[in-house]
Amino acid sequence: MNLNFFLMDGHGIYVWSSFLLTFSVCLFLFLKTRKILKKLEKDFIEETENLSKEQFSDLKKQKIIKEILVSQSKN
Repeated sequence: MNLNFFLMDGHGIYVWSSFLLTFSVCLFLFLKTRKILKKLEKDFIEETENLSKEQFSDLKKQKIIKEILVSQSKN
């Protein structure tokens, strides 16, 4: 591969460092968001276990709750 492609006439250091920084920040935000989501889902499941059967059956009728419960059962 042509080394000039990576050097970009002397601008490569700025381009590739910017790309690396952007990728690193996006990866960090993704991992942090995923960790928070897992914690919130775990807290939600713990709260639903403390509900009465009637409250839980009413809760299961809601669409978003079904999606959360299904995603938890896959893990």
